[in-house]
Amino acid sequence: MVGFYNTVAGTSVGNWTDNGGNLIAFSRGDKGWVAINNENGSVTRTFTTGLPAGTYPNVAGGGSVTVNPGGTASVTVPAKSAVAIRVGTTTSPSPTVTPTGNSATVYYYTSWNPANIHYGINGTWTTVPGVAMDTACTGWKKKTVDLGAATSFQVVFNNGSGTWDNNQGRNYTIGTGTTVVQNGVVTGNAPDPCVTASPSPSPSPSSGGKATVFYYKKTRGWNSVKIHYQPTGGSWTTVPGIDMDEETCADWAKKTVDLGSATGLKAAFNNGTGTWDNNNGADYAIGLGTTTVKDGVVRANAPEPCTPEPPDTTAPSVPTGLTATASGTTVTLTWTASTDNVGVTGYEISRAKGEQTPVVRSASGTSYKESGLDATTTYTYKVRALDAAGNKSAYTDTVSVTTGDGPPPATQGTPLGGDPRKDSIYFVMTARFYDGDTSNDRGGSQNIRSGNAANNDPMFRGDFKGLIDKLDYIKALGFSAIWITPVVLNRSDYDYHGYHGWDFYRVDTRLETPGYTYQDLINKAHAKGLKIYQDVVYNHSSRWGAKGLFVPPVYGVRDEQWKWMYSAKEPGREYDPMAEHQGDDPGMTAAQNQMAKGRPYNGDLWSTEEPAGNTCRNWGTPTQYYSPEGYRIYNCQWPSPTSGMFPAKYYHQCWIGNWEGEDSRSCCLHEDLADFNTENAEVQKYLIDAYNRFIDMGVDGFRIDTAVHIPRVTWNRRFLPAIYDRVKERFGEDKAKDFYVFGEVAAFVNDKWNRGSVNHSAQFYTWKERKDYSADDEKAAIEQYTYEEQLGTGNQPTSTNAFLNGNSYHAPDHSKFSGMNIIDMRMHMNFSDAQNAFNNGKDSDDSVNDATYNAVYVDSHDYGPNKSSSRYAGGTDAWAENMSLMWTFRGIPTLYYGSEIEFQKGKQIDCGPTCPLATTGRAYYGDKIEGTVTTSGYGVVSGASGPVATTLSQPLVKHLQRLNQIRRAIPALQMGQYSTEGVSGSIAYKRRYTSGSTDSFVLVTVSSGATFTGIPNGTYVDAVTGDRKTVTGGTLSIDLNGKGDMRAYVLDLPGNPAPGKIGTDGPYLK
Repeated sequence: MVGFYNTVAGTSVGNWTDNGGNLIAFSRGDKGWVAINNENGSVTRTFTTGLPAGTYPNVAGGGSVTVNPGGTASVTVPAKSAVAIRVGTTTSPSPTVTPTGNSATVYYYTSWNPANIHYGINGTWTTVPGVAMDTACTGWKKKTVDLGAATSFQVVFNNGSGTWDNNQGRNYTIGTGTTVVQNGVVTGNAPDPCVTASPSPSPSPSSGGKATVFYYKKTRGWNSVKIHYQPTGGSWTTVPGIDMDEETCADWAKKTVDLGSATGLKAAFNNGTGTWDNNNGADYAIGLGTTTVKDGVVRANAPEPCTPEPPDTTAPSVPTGLTATASGTTVTLTWTASTDNVGVTGYEISRAKGEQTPVVRSASGTSYKESGLDATTTYTYKVRALDAAGNKSAYTDTVSVTTGDGPPPATQGTPLGGDPRKDSIYFVMTARFYDGDTSNDRGGSQNIRSGNAANNDPMFRGDFKGLIDKLDYIKALGFSAIWITPVVLNRSDYDYHGYHGWDFYRVDTRLETPGYTYQDLINKAHAKGLKIYQDVVYNHSSRWGAKGLFVPPVYGVRDEQWKWMYSAKEPGREYDPMAEHQGDDPGMTAAQNQMAKGRPYNGDLWSTEEPAGNTCRNWGTPTQYYSPEGYRIYNCQWPSPTSGMFPAKYYHQCWIGNWEGEDSRSCCLHEDLADFNTENAEVQKYLIDAYNRFIDMGVDGFRIDTAVHIPRVTWNRRFLPAIYDRVKERFGEDKAKDFYVFGEVAAFVNDKWNRGSVNHSAQFYTWKERKDYSADDEKAAIEQYTYEEQLGTGNQPTSTNAFLNGNSYHAPDHSKFSGMNIIDMRMHMNFSDAQNAFNNGKDSDDSVNDATYNAVYVDSHDYGPNKSSSRYAGGTDAWAENMSLMWTFRGIPTLYYGSEIEFQKGKQIDCGPTCPLATTGRAYYGDKIEGTVTTSGYGVVSGASGPVATTLSQPLVKHLQRLNQIRRAIPALQMGQYSTEGVSGSIAYKRRYTSGSTDSFVLVTVSSGATFTGIPNGTYVDAVTGDRKTVTGGTLSIDLNGKGDMRAYVLDLPGNPAPGKIGTDGPYLK
């Protein structure tokens, strides 16, 4: 490291990265970069290094780091280690692999440099991102892999910067010998592609027709183009087609195709490295003569594009035949297409209501549909056509249409009530679950950049209608409660998840449609016996503030660099994410339109002139920084807690420095968020009033996001009493008692107390305060933090509420309960396997007020076990064992959508807009549940058809259904206390619940046998097999040997008979 020190001496620190845990990284000028990881596991992510492109050796250890032209690098930093690189060093070429057994030589066709191969042999994978491939020849990368005794292996490729080729999620299967992978096609036992083949003979000219095709490549940034075509009545060329290599002018590619007797052809174009333009799946229709294809527009009988021609000033013809029909509050328009001398690129629709300013929308085809209009209201519409030159036809004559009655407003709901421990919870990201209404799909500004557009997978895809349509699927799995992501109106570039709230008093319009509102969802779920647990956020708003509380003015300028970012101001217009920029502004270049496409109106936020009362420092002055697009960034252009932009009374004005320090509760945790000053009375009222509206709608509980970032004393004084008081006021004492509040107190460690900090440990939030603090909430927060931290972990309250007294149930003492239950972070972090989770869960339960109310899950939309960034991939048997534990141990079992079929197992959970959602743990699930399903009870399917029938036939689904049936039939498995006293076995325990006339006692063992001593004599009946055992000497032994299998022997008591065998044998419970 001496060389590193000498190289970077005197340079400034930049490109600071902090993962919120124990990893930091930074650059030293453009001379060096270092990452230090004090986590217990390795961390893989993309960093900005600030170094020139190249491959550098890691001077702090082994291996190398490849820096891309933009200065970024994908790096894996080992646990308790560091990676450091500096200029002036070079790496040695990869050594030649000498196979020790079977070997495979893989050639991969790509323009990536570098290119990595990430492979798995017999289930054991290389460390992400894999192994660097060597350059074989132009366009080809090569790697020889030692397979040992294996005869095939799984392979994916990536560029080291987050872009992957995984064969559309299927991985590539490659055998021994030489294999060529080109444009998704695998050729085994192939010749070396770098060996020059004999040139193909030139075809003899024919007497048939010819098509001369020009393709405009500048917009796509392609250096070369191939045409893949099929003459009419003929066959397609071999993928990827033939080079368009005839001499022509810059920005165009040219090829003349001899069609013989054919009169035309279908064509698709590509750059030779896997990127295609196939006219959105329709292919291009091309005839004889000269044809140009430019930005999706085909011009037949076109002039030579390299010969200057006069600008196109001819407008398209006026559309004809405009008609409008209304169905309820939905209007559908149709018209006859316009014509143009070059080509029509789209249409503008003008809608007017009375004297109001018309609203303009866009359409690419000859129809348009919009819903959610005002009921019994007359609208007038007119349409005009556009071409690529920006010419617009005249408008059609207006047509009028009157909407019908809107759907009747949904009746305000009432919580279902009942002990929440009786339920199991299914967790869905609404926008990614099922698309019931495509008219509210929205891709946002990152649709193209993320790769979502190429997959026809907009970020907002699922909706409340889709969730309503699939309630029977959720019930068929056996669940009785649904946890959904936040529903308030969000505002950010990538906000489908719901955690960037902007208007807390309004439901996000991208989730609702008439007749399928949030209230409709609540009511229809209740009608099927399903509870709704709403995810809520008290800690922060979107980076753009919170409407109705404070929205920060930001600097913006509509110059040639930034006009794509900023909407032209329209007095009175407000933010509406349903109205996205169509990327068709004639005042912008094609590149600017592409960057603007999908952005909703933001003219309400920005100003070039410094607004009155501005508190942001250095308004509009240029900074030293540039955007990813290479544009100069200005002060006050982006919200920041340290800029003075946010008033201290509403928002915190610092960044978190110590995630186990007091500042983690009083500073901002991420640049996409603005951190509320939750100790301010105005902020408290804003949030309490907002969430009262949802309580009034009849939701059954709240999952509280980022609860740890608000002081416990604030929860105990303000927010928790407000929740329960409102439920009690509206629905009564019993419903308030059953309203389930569970908080995300994120402690991403494996120990009992979060790195020794009680204030940052999940169980701490289940307790009331035990001391009076200052009346001022801000002072009280500091006092409470200091007092409890000084007392430490050894002086925290303990509880026996989760534990049996011998074999007896005792009334729990909830007198010191705060009102907040918790997500069981310790079991979550330790769910590498069921045994580990069980042992750690038991160890923490005496520090939780009542662990029988813990929400227990393996993974989620944030992390897998051990803070893994991937969805759980321990295997089907391991999943079955985890489920058997969760459904029989204390706590409320919770499952993240799709885990019932190991959906997206091993996939990165979240990558923001840097990769397609389809490649992540937040992928769209609707394809798996298309079709119909009817259910006659929880976990009981009476009929299913389509893909959902296949999903419901999967082994984990069958396992899950039966576990839900068993748990619902045995009160001790739902609400019972537990004990391992007198129990020998790996995962084994006894549970009992006694209340009124109910007395339920059960002995449970998972995966292996167990012996229970000192238990009540009597007859025990297994709920899995129906086996009966009579105990006379206080001892019962259970034989079991099967991972994921389980036994639940229920004591047959007077008035509380054992239920006997429940359900039918399946792949695990048998």
